[in-house]
Amino acid sequence: MIQKCEGIVIRRTDYGENNKIITIYTREFGKIGVMARGANKPNSRLSSVTQLFYYGYFLIQRSSGLGSLSQGESLDSFRHIREDIMSTAYASYIVELLDKGAEDRKPNPYLFELLYQTLHYINEGFDPEVLKAIFEMKMLAVFGVPPVLDRCVNCGQTEGEFDFSIREGGFLCHRCKRIDPYRIQVSASTIKLLRLFYYFDLNRLGNIALKEETKKELNKVIDAYYDNYVGISLKSKKFLQQMHKLDGLW
Repeated sequence: MIQKCEGIVIRRTDYGENNKIITIYTREFGKIGVMARGANKPNSRLSSVTQLFYYGYFLIQRSSGLGSLSQGESLDSFRHIREDIMSTAYASYIVELLDKGAEDRKPNPYLFELLYQTLHYINEGFDPEVLKAIFEMKMLAVFGVPPVLDRCVNCGQTEGEFDFSIREGGFLCHRCKRIDPYRIQVSASTIKLLRLFYYFDLNRLGNIALKEETKKELNKVIDAYYDNYVGISLKSKKFLQQMHKLDGLW
């Protein structure tokens, strides 16, 4: 049976000389893999449909194994992402991170909307480094390792000065800092942003402008938390870091 779904291409792989296997994150079915036969042939009607970040409607012949792609209808080309190398790098990391965290064939409309909104904002020219941090914070719940950000992880107090403890998995107030000598000391604004990025609705995003020092603090906390609790190595992340090192940002 052929079914229609709304989705975004998050991974693609050549299969044989003319075919592609693409992974689509869909609103209706979650993450699915489909065969696009002949997509690599010249003038194939599936050539554009199978591009990374393609967002549209897909007609798919679903099965218990790998489905088959019949056709697609574009909803947004994300042109800026495709034409700007930094935007492409950030978007590549976003879709790879989602691919690692999302389960196959498990619908999650919230996660689909998060993916779409993040790519949409990158395409619209919002700061991709801020969007990356927001997406990473929200993906922690998907990976099943949510940090404690609404209180001190040790005593439960919500008032005071806080640092971030990787070992304890969240905020430590000034009363409890002594329990983790390796806690990460960050500014009060970074503490607020970590909490905000985790909880707030991305649809309400304004054009947030952050100091480079604040971005570095956010990256330090988020990277350390991912290394300790998620433990994945992504090619797109390494590429992004290499590009920033060339610019002297990381």
